[in-house]
Amino acid sequence: MSDHNRSLLQELLAAQDAGEPVVLATVIRARGSVPRHTGAKMLVYADGRISGTVGGGEMESRVVREALAALADGRSRVIPYALVDPEQGDPGVCGGEMEVFVEPYLPPATVLVVGCGHVGQAVAHLAHWLGFRVVVTDDRVKLVDASIIPHADVYLPGSIEDALAAHPVTAHTYVVLVTRNIKVDQTALIHLLQTSAAYIGVMGSRRRWVKTQKLLLADGVAEAALTRIHSPIGLALHAETPEEIAVSVMAEIIRLRRGTGCEEVGR
Repeated sequence: MSDHNRSLLQELLAAQDAGEPVVLATVIRARGSVPRHTGAKMLVYADGRISGTVGGGEMESRVVREALAALADGRSRVIPYALVDPEQGDPGVCGGEMEVFVEPYLPPATVLVVGCGHVGQAVAHLAHWLGFRVVVTDDRVKLVDASIIPHADVYLPGSIEDALAAHPVTAHTYVVLVTRNIKVDQTALIHLLQTSAAYIGVMGSRRRWVKTQKLLLADGVAEAALTRIHSPIGLALHAETPEEIAVSVMAEIIRLRRGTGCEEVGR
């Protein structure tokens, strides 16, 4: 492996550790006169930045476009390209052909459970079983413990501010607020609405959510921002036990994640 490719792979691992989505583009076939040969690699980030090159010109621009599409749908693809027109941006001499394999590396889908009471424990257990990365937090520090929630990947006892600083929320994070009262929800939501979370669900009755909304609006939260919040949380399963509520919550998250829509409905 060349030093350049080794450096790119180290950069890829660093992006993974940081939870940053990135695409690895690799030349898997090259024939004729081409600017880069089999094994050449390039990284493409969500903001369009690149590191390395697979040849430049119109071909590389197409790879970047396909890489961004791969980040959006999570699917790998092979991009064939014929270098037939140097005047239109194709590098090198006419006649070359290339294929580039585009592979997205997305942050793991994470469920952040805010509140480690009975429902939070059930949600964490089910989310783990479903294959999500599970992060749990509560200002009641004694509850944020492996003896109570054995299957979490990250334990963040303390304030929501400290939790978010230690483990930033990304567009691949699904936040489940199952806390003990409105004031805790109010504080947490002020911070969570500033993140790019894919989902923010709040447990409680419709009456409780109406009161919470009034508090948030009084705090200066924009009314439009509140439309991001799903409350009452979960699908309408008439759930009663913590385990049943966990099923309704995770069902709503799965429906949203798989792209089949997610209506704001109660249990």
